[in-house]
This record gives sequence, structure tokens and C-alpha cells, in this order.
Amino acid sequence: VQLQASGGGLVQAEGSLRLSCAATGSIASIDKMGWYRQAPGNQRELVATITGSDSTNYADSVKGRFTISRDNAKNTVYLQMNSLKPEDTAVYSCNARLRPSGRSFYLTYWGQGTQVTVSS
Repeated sequence: VQLQASGGGLVQAEGSLRLSCAATGSIASIDKMGWYRQAPGNQRELVATITGSDSTNYADSVKGRFTISRDNAKNTVYLQMNSLKPEDTAVYSCNARLRPSGRSFYLTYWGQGTQVTVSS
């Protein structure tokens, strides 16, 4: 099982980016999926999560600007980021709590980070 993130890049303030993260491999089911970010010198922080029933949770700093969604048919989670600010600059990573095929328990997997840079 692997998580592959994409969609990062350089954008001006007030611009938009859409991140994607696809889970591939032998997967029986996926529970919660989420996005986290880490800026230089800072600890990793939660950005947004979405459960299997589409219940969402956001960091206060991104509420009203970011939207998390998922496509269960594609085992993919998205993060639509609007009205980006320079303080959103960070490496964004995705994770998923999922049950691999043939297993009876859930494990948490992480994707590689994707850099988001917002210029002022």
C-alpha cells in the first residue's frame, strides 16, 4: 500500500491550489483520510481530515479557505486551497487509516510530502 501526493507548487497570495493523494495497492477499506503540514522550524500540524462518512474537521487557520473531499471509488483525498496566504507555505503530507486486504485491523499510512509555497 502506498499513498502518492501531488499538486503542490508555487502560487501568489490569494491564489489557489488543489492537492491530491491517492492510496494504491491491495486495500480492503479506508476510514479517515487527512492532510497535515509542516513549515520550517515548526511541528507538523493537522490541516483537515475527512471520515468515511464524509465528516470533516479543519484547523481554525484554514476554515473557510480550504476544503477537503474524497473520492472513494478512486481511494483519493483532495485538498482545495483557496485564498492562500504566505503563512500557508509548508510541506503538505497526506495520511490514511486503512485496512489492507487480508488484514483484520487498520493501519495508518503516510504519503510523501508535497511543497506548497505562497509568495506575497
